[in-house]
Amino acid sequence: MSAVLSCGSRHLDLSQPVVMGVLNVTPDSFSDGGRFLRLDDALRHASQMLAEGAAIIDLGAESTRPGAPPVSDQEELDRLLPVLEAIASRFDIIVSIDTSSPVVMTESAARGAGLINDVRSLTRPGAMQAARDSGLPVCIMHMQGQPQTMQQAPAYDNVVDEVRGWLADRVEACVAAGITADRLILDPGFGFGKTLTHNLELLARLREIRVGDLPLLVGMSRKSMLGGILGGAAVDQRLYAGVTAAALAVERGAAIVRTHDVRATREAVAVAAALLPWR
Repeated sequence: MSAVLSCGSRHLDLSQPVVMGVLNVTPDSFSDGGRFLRLDDALRHASQMLAEGAAIIDLGAESTRPGAPPVSDQEELDRLLPVLEAIASRFDIIVSIDTSSPVVMTESAARGAGLINDVRSLTRPGAMQAARDSGLPVCIMHMQGQPQTMQQAPAYDNVVDEVRGWLADRVEACVAAGITADRLILDPGFGFGKTLTHNLELLARLREIRVGDLPLLVGMSRKSMLGGILGGAAVDQRLYAGVTAAALAVERGAAIVRTHDVRATREAVAVAAALLPWR
């Protein structure tokens, strides 16, 4: 599998692990909800993440935190498209669109998006076709249940085997629909329908989750799993735990690390990546 992904007009080199910065233009995301609703604030944050070393900006306009309500396609587009167009025209960076909506996928691809990041793994009606027709790489993520209910009672017989098996099935479905394997990225979905124990086992055994040589994306930044490890630390008190988790994920094979804290995570990832030749 090539280490370089074609992301619209830009290319993503995954020969070394890279950092994906989070930019939520939502009022209710668990960490930064409401902070970047104004276009100027969103652009300022995008510029900062680029300066701090992000290779990708993951732009989301629908919160997927536990219990989050869905939003309409139009509301998602209204929040997202002005920011996407402004970032794509002003900054030399790949913009990933965090969406499950086929309409949003199509409109975003036409306005400069370079990657689709779908927590529902193209399961909504029309999403598989929209992703295929976009020509963009797609990240498919494992989630047990839906955001509204996923953390009520997650249960697995073997979380690693089940997550890997589910991702392998989705890869097969994508390929059958015309999305070639060299466009796919896999995300085990930390915190999406998993207990703390499930999340820790997934991180410890991350190498076993890979499907072929498809790249892995991980996102643990500021999540409740870190708060659980730290005895209930607040969202804004999870930085050091988050960068530690990022480094451990890279050591275990992660190619992309999604984070709210770009500079600190990039530095931790760089240290972990420097050790990979001796792994």
